[in-house]
Amino acid sequence: MGIIIDGKVLSKKIREEVAEEIIKHALRPKLAVVLVGDDPASHTYVGRKEKACQAVGILSAVHRLGSEVTQAELMALIAELNQDNSVHGILVQLPLPRHLDQMAIFSMLKPEKDVDGLHPLNVGRLNLGLPGALVACTPAGVMEMLKSINYSLKGKHVVIVGRSNIVGKPMSTLALRADATVTVAHSSTVNLALHTRQADVLIAAVGKRDFITADMVKPGAVVIDVGTNKVGDKLVGDVDFAGIKDVAAYITPVPGGVGPMTIAMLVKNTLQAAKMQHG
Repeated sequence: MGIIIDGKVLSKKIREEVAEEIIKHALRPKLAVVLVGDDPASHTYVGRKEKACQAVGILSAVHRLGSEVTQAELMALIAELNQDNSVHGILVQLPLPRHLDQMAIFSMLKPEKDVDGLHPLNVGRLNLGLPGALVACTPAGVMEMLKSINYSLKGKHVVIVGRSNIVGKPMSTLALRADATVTVAHSSTVNLALHTRQADVLIAAVGKRDFITADMVKPGAVVIDVGTNKVGDKLVGDVDFAGIKDVAAYITPVPGGVGPMTIAMLVKNTLQAAKMQHG
């Protein structure tokens, strides 16, 4: 059976390091979360983020808006948070209702407060390898997981299934910067299994239950499951864990894998933002 990369254990270590840094630098970082609508999963995620902030010494404030909120109203709130010097990080919880222009909202965030790494300036800094970029939390968490097993991406073939702005694209950039050869597959990829079977590291981020099956995985590969899919009361990933755990050398579970790491990297990004703003 492949070795399970335990996101709970690793995220606990990262959160403890953040708490120590906050004390060391005598900082009081504050994260503002904007939650639009009544999506149950979003409310659950925001609750977990609040608890994680509290545990490490980060203040958090959740701004709850109805699903009927207008673009102008939401952007007025962002403008207010941008100007509030007590707020060091701003997170707009996804998904947003369809009538709202996500890109316009992310572009309006002050780059130094954009803890999700979605502002064009942060994306540009990441792609150009420039300092000061706040990096999307989930891809940053995946890199920490690979680091925890002393896995070097240099010369390895990384296949990412999914091309979203929040996971697939920044993940490909981080892997390229680590000297990997990267393939990004997606819904229009022909013969997907042909590509996934070549992967030394296979990262699934498509949002479809058990989408990646054992016959799509090269024996001895590292399999990272970013997916979170609700099936009844259970949370399952994009990877058929039961079928793949005996094929892969390393595998992440759902729950308890990438999810906790995303939250750990959020508190780490909030600390980084506070440090940058305090010089």
